[in-house]
Amino acid sequence: MEMKQSMMMDRENEGGEKEKGEESSQENGRLMLADGGVAEKGDPKVNSGGGSGGVSNGYPTSTAPSPKEGAGGVPAGALRTLVVQQTSLDQPRETWSKKMDFLLSVIGYAVDLGNVWRFPYICYQNGGGAFLLPYMLMAVFGGVPLFYMELALGQFHRSGCISIWKHICPIFKGIGFAICIIALYIAFYYNTIMAWALYYLLASFRPTLPWTTCSNPWNTVNCLRYLSTDSNVTWTNTSTSPAEEFYTRQVLQVHMSPGLHQLGSVSWQLALCLLFIFTIVYFSIWKGVKTSGKVVWVTATFPYLVLLVLLVRGATLPGAWRGVVFYLKPDWGKLLSTTVWIDAAAQIFFSLGPGFGVLLAFASYNPFHNNCYKDALLTSSVNCLTSFLSGFVIFTVLGYMAEMRKVGVETVAKDAGPSLLFIIYAEAIANMPAATFFAIIFFLMIIMLGLDSTFAGLEGVITAMLDEFPQLLSRRREWFVLSLVCVCYLGALSTLTYGGAFVVKLFEEYATGPAVITVVFLEVIAVSWFYGTSRFCADVHMMLGFSPGLFWRVCWVAICPIFLLFIIVSFLAFPPEVKLFDYVYPPWTTVLGYCIGVSSFICVPAYMVYHLLTAKGTFKQRLLKGITPVPSGPHSDIIITHTV
Repeated sequence: MEMKQSMMMDRENEGGEKEKGEESSQENGRLMLADGGVAEKGDPKVNSGGGSGGVSNGYPTSTAPSPKEGAGGVPAGALRTLVVQQTSLDQPRETWSKKMDFLLSVIGYAVDLGNVWRFPYICYQNGGGAFLLPYMLMAVFGGVPLFYMELALGQFHRSGCISIWKHICPIFKGIGFAICIIALYIAFYYNTIMAWALYYLLASFRPTLPWTTCSNPWNTVNCLRYLSTDSNVTWTNTSTSPAEEFYTRQVLQVHMSPGLHQLGSVSWQLALCLLFIFTIVYFSIWKGVKTSGKVVWVTATFPYLVLLVLLVRGATLPGAWRGVVFYLKPDWGKLLSTTVWIDAAAQIFFSLGPGFGVLLAFASYNPFHNNCYKDALLTSSVNCLTSFLSGFVIFTVLGYMAEMRKVGVETVAKDAGPSLLFIIYAEAIANMPAATFFAIIFFLMIIMLGLDSTFAGLEGVITAMLDEFPQLLSRRREWFVLSLVCVCYLGALSTLTYGGAFVVKLFEEYATGPAVITVVFLEVIAVSWFYGTSRFCADVHMMLGFSPGLFWRVCWVAICPIFLLFIIVSFLAFPPEVKLFDYVYPPWTTVLGYCIGVSSFICVPAYMVYHLLTAKGTFKQRLLKGITPVPSGPHSDIIITHTV
């Protein structure tokens, strides 16, 4: 309920009902001084209290100084101006318990499994140390400005990714619904990777790790344990390692599915593992950021501890230097290839993660004057440095494997994605001293890297829906979160089948990537061109006390749209050749993948049409209403009252 107040200095003895309403309203509001300042409750800069210098609930009045207080003061009894903000009797918005809860949540969201497997692989594939140049350029001119923009938008408007659009450009509200659908698609496959890791973790609690021998029921005649200590063993093109067979034949069981056209039954072991993962997710986010903000103290910090332990262990292994040289040796000639710049742009975009609604949601729980500019620089820097550190963790071990097998590092490092973790790295750990200990902490790290990203992704959807439908859902958050988690679990069942790995790859390549990049492209166009950079910078100035500089303005208006358009065009011009193990995806799966991607993005034009059809007035009036934002923020509704 909205209520406008007009406070007069000579009306202190109003009736009880009105006074009570005024106190409740002021509790969530601010009084704005005539000189443009903002008076918070209990502000020591001006008088507070119940006397002539204050308002009854502790907010100060904007009383001008008396003549005795200095030259130029306003004489006693003169007309004075009191500026009062329109306030709300709605329930106050939840906030983070501590600033560190917010920072760890954002870092935990941005630092995910991709930092561990995708960055090291892309780095060595695209020129090693030379790749760091396009990576840093894309981060500075593309990734970080988008990251900063989303944090500032969420903090100022204090809304999720759906309802925020009425304050920016109402006709683009479909972007919010598209983001929620994309987040559901990610939840359908991303948590399955954690279920695989949990399976490995449970299998690690034994003296001999099961992926070290070829005498298990799932092994084939081609299984070969090939290390330098096995001098009488000859590796052939048909040979497979015990780690590869454990992953493909015991965990995934892909040999029981011919492809996407026949997925087979659901693996009950993986179904139970995923059920356990979603149970942890539910009880971590069901109460909001108050609970998830505490859980990330473990899930966001533990991976760094494990990475440091693995880095020290890897650096002491024989042949580790070979992996580091292979990782960082620059090949400057590759910078002339367009592919390198495409990979750099895509990597920094998906690593920082703007456009998924998460940064908007997390920032919306911040205090209004929180310095989100410093937060953006700090968290994005931590994310990029973590990717770089992960490269050393991975490649010291790959160098060790190459040394043990007497082959080149490029032969060992031919796999990317989950295979790099679940086959190559798992096999390397199995051949280290204290293999069981390192296997347990490694797969715990994988699970925790995935968990805080899942917390964030679902919190983005929850915040969006609760802000859009507060009357229906705000008092039923626990039940809504439970139903959302159940939907995600049911949607993930196809990834738990014998051919589930093929579904995971399809979702990863088509369902999320192109759709979310297109959505963010429209988002930055709506904010920079329709809402206006000058208006957005004024909002930032109101929050932080300073406006973004020329660099940020140019990035938002021109460089970021070009950066995103570059990725979209390159994806359409060079569609990825999707292959997993020995299965090459047939052409009809490409069509299926694009249909899944379009199913989320279609919300944007669909809502535009809906908005134009349902709005009143002529077409021009409807269009104008669609691009005119509704005021937001604590200074949106102001009443100026002259008092004597």
